[in-house]
Amino acid sequence: MTTEDRVRDPERLEALRSTGLLEARRVPLLDQVTRMAVRLLRVQAALVTLIAEDRQVILSYTGAGGLPPSRDVPLSQSMCRHLLVDDAPLAVDDARCDERWRDIGAVARGELAAYAGTPLHAPCGQPLGALCVIDGRPRAWGREELETLGSLAVMAEAEISSRSAERARQELQEERMFLSALLDSLDVPVSACDTEGRIVRFNQPMREALQGPETPVHSSHWAQAYQLFDADGKHLLKEGDLPLVRALRERFTGQEVMVRRPGRPARRYLVNGHPLDSPTGQRLGAVNVGHDITAQHRLHALRDTQHAVIKALADAGSAEQAACGVIGAIGGTLGWACGEYWQVDPGGERVSRTGSWTRPGRDLSAFTGPDAMTVRSGQGFPGRVVTAARPVWIRDLNTEPDRLVRDGEALEAGLRTAVGLPVRSGERVLAVLTFFTDTAEEPDDDLLDLLGGVCAHVGRFMERRRAEDLALALTASRRRFDRVVAQLDDLVWSAEIEEDGAARWIYQGGSTAGILGGHVPLGVDAAAVIGDQVHPDDRQAFGELLAGVRAGRPVQAEYRLIGLDGVTRWIWTRAFPRREGGRLLADGISTDVTERHRIAEEREHLLAQEREQVRRLRDLDRMKDELVALVSHEIRAPVAVIRSYAEMLADLPGLTDEPRMFADVIDRRSAHLQHLVDDLLDLARLDAGHIAVDPRPVSLTRLVRQAVDDHRAAAAAKHLTVDVDLALHLPARADPVRLRQVLDNLLSNAIKYTPGGGTVTVTAGCDAGHGAPGHSAPDHGAAGDGASDHDAPDHDGRRSRKHDGGKSPPREAETCRSGTVAVTVADTGIGVPAEEYPRLFDRFFRASTARRAGITGTGLGLAVTRAVVEAHGGTVTAAPREGGGTVFTVRLPTAGPASRDRLGSAPIRSDQA
Repeated sequence: MTTEDRVRDPERLEALRSTGLLEARRVPLLDQVTRMAVRLLRVQAALVTLIAEDRQVILSYTGAGGLPPSRDVPLSQSMCRHLLVDDAPLAVDDARCDERWRDIGAVARGELAAYAGTPLHAPCGQPLGALCVIDGRPRAWGREELETLGSLAVMAEAEISSRSAERARQELQEERMFLSALLDSLDVPVSACDTEGRIVRFNQPMREALQGPETPVHSSHWAQAYQLFDADGKHLLKEGDLPLVRALRERFTGQEVMVRRPGRPARRYLVNGHPLDSPTGQRLGAVNVGHDITAQHRLHALRDTQHAVIKALADAGSAEQAACGVIGAIGGTLGWACGEYWQVDPGGERVSRTGSWTRPGRDLSAFTGPDAMTVRSGQGFPGRVVTAARPVWIRDLNTEPDRLVRDGEALEAGLRTAVGLPVRSGERVLAVLTFFTDTAEEPDDDLLDLLGGVCAHVGRFMERRRAEDLALALTASRRRFDRVVAQLDDLVWSAEIEEDGAARWIYQGGSTAGILGGHVPLGVDAAAVIGDQVHPDDRQAFGELLAGVRAGRPVQAEYRLIGLDGVTRWIWTRAFPRREGGRLLADGISTDVTERHRIAEEREHLLAQEREQVRRLRDLDRMKDELVALVSHEIRAPVAVIRSYAEMLADLPGLTDEPRMFADVIDRRSAHLQHLVDDLLDLARLDAGHIAVDPRPVSLTRLVRQAVDDHRAAAAAKHLTVDVDLALHLPARADPVRLRQVLDNLLSNAIKYTPGGGTVTVTAGCDAGHGAPGHSAPDHGAAGDGASDHDAPDHDGRRSRKHDGGKSPPREAETCRSGTVAVTVADTGIGVPAEEYPRLFDRFFRASTARRAGITGTGLGLAVTRAVVEAHGGTVTAAPREGGGTVFTVRLPTAGPASRDRLGSAPIRSDQA
């Protein structure tokens, strides 16, 4: 290879350019090398040169002159280029005596006599230039001098290698920056991983799409970290189905992936992927490219939904079928769990569910239910949509459970998101579509807009169907009207009033024979025909009738008409003019009122029959009450016998455990049946007005304490705390048996509806202005004769109070100046919804909380309680307890003379129930 070929070798030139030294102005380390060469070898100058394609570049120069004559030297004037061919050191003792250097100007001028140089190599081994020394005088180069020069060349090569590595790193960094900029400039998301499944590259669209961590995440956690779901959007992708994992083992196209980041709308992507291999076939990793198909998917979903809705509407045979078909079409194509159709009444006050749909395989009967449901406008979810008149999206029912009437059932069924869509006609809401999903879905305004178009289509269909139904109903109504009119003795007619005053009939309902005594065809001037038949004495009244019709006023008149059959009849005509398209029309009814009195007498007869029927119904109702009372009374005796025999069986000696258990069961069930019969008897007597109270002076404190003591065992069985706060003596005028019945009902209810570990609080005292009892001033001398058994005098004559575990000491005796005592029974139980308190004392009514808790009962106890209390001239009320539970308050008159006359032996009236 010649010198020229070696200089122009492309690989050598590429290695030279990769060092970046051709553009460098100063390299401090190379300057140190040349200075050391001058000092150690005692030469005139030392140089580090690079041999480019067309010139010699001096990187460092140290010499007597300080600076080289020029940085760039033509190759023809370079001795260093000759080192490239042999790639070995060169030493010249006297260049002036060597023909090879005759053309070099420095040699000819006597500036260069002795020369020694050694090649400088790139890390790849290619010669790049030389480290050389020159002297103006001839000299023989010794071995040690050349070795020193070689050692200095090693130092220079190290610097060149460092520069090459730095340049390579810089170029790699620039290449990476270029690659990142290139990937970020793409409109599609791109991601790549290495062979270990670690993410190594996200471009900007991919970062915006995933919003996940860019730090290395193992492939087993990608689906959770980046919220990657399969096409149905319900299940996280498995590791083997992740696009990058698939791309590591195969090339694929068109995998549909959904990204659902919290707080952001879900996005769909169509992903392509393939492995990344080196030219030698080594697997380097994998790459994915995604295409956002959210808009296309929504468009397809909307198109499918529209087609399904149109088909459902086309196949529907009725409005109800259309409603169910619409919600099924929308819910089915969008993959939602269930849907409901709510019809708004014409006044917009009530919303009724007329249809529901549930996704096949999903049991939501506990939520949808088979029964119809109606709510008020503004109540619950459908009522809220009606009030808002716009779509409503509840992302998660767990955070907004009070927006539904059936929020508990929805949460138990696993429903999360609720979507409500109004179906409108103009500004009026015709219906509401409600849908529910199994997962929490972020609000999607675009989807709501698309569904709004579907609802508009449904609204137009409903209006069109309504118009068709109205037209059919109008036709049917017209036929029914004609049939009804045909059965009438009246003549129903319509006439057009012409400018000349003629009144030509355009409609006749029925025959004219019953009024006119013969047939009169349509189109004739009825005014002229009838006017000729009017009795002479009544023509003025008939003329006034015609004048009013022609003036457009509603008029009526009675006149005698001599019929075409010669019979005179009294005719009562009512006419109602109207304007229609510039025409004056009149609708009227002409009635034969000759037999009005006969008809009046018949009406009186019918009224008498109706009154007789009402009387019989009342008798039947009374007989029903008597039958209930009789049956209940007859049942009491067998029940009492059953209980007696059950007690005798239980007391038999030698009775084994199992028969004794059976006897106990018979006794308990019989007691329950007897209690039910007693309540039915009380209600029957209540309706019949036969229940009476026998008021007498009693100690209310004693009665309350006895009732509490009798119920302590039941409370202890449920681990309930019973707190008692009673005045020392509360005199009242009451029937002790009936009043004890009231107390037992209230205490048993409190214990029954209070969960284990709760508290039942019983207080009694004077009623200070219908406030809480016990606020009147105490009177220590008013204990009276009815002191409780728990009261005992102490050593100084004052009354003290005995109390045991769970009993509060009684308060001092009180004088009730208000004339009213109050007893309250408060519990910490399941409570009653606020809207149900007004019905709590109705017969057979049971609170929804009790029904939901599965607690059995008849709903009779509180009705009897109110009747008994009101028979005493008192009141009983119920109210929610602060902190949960219910407070019942009974207020009764005291034993004063003012109340004695009022109480007496007062029967309970039926209206007190």
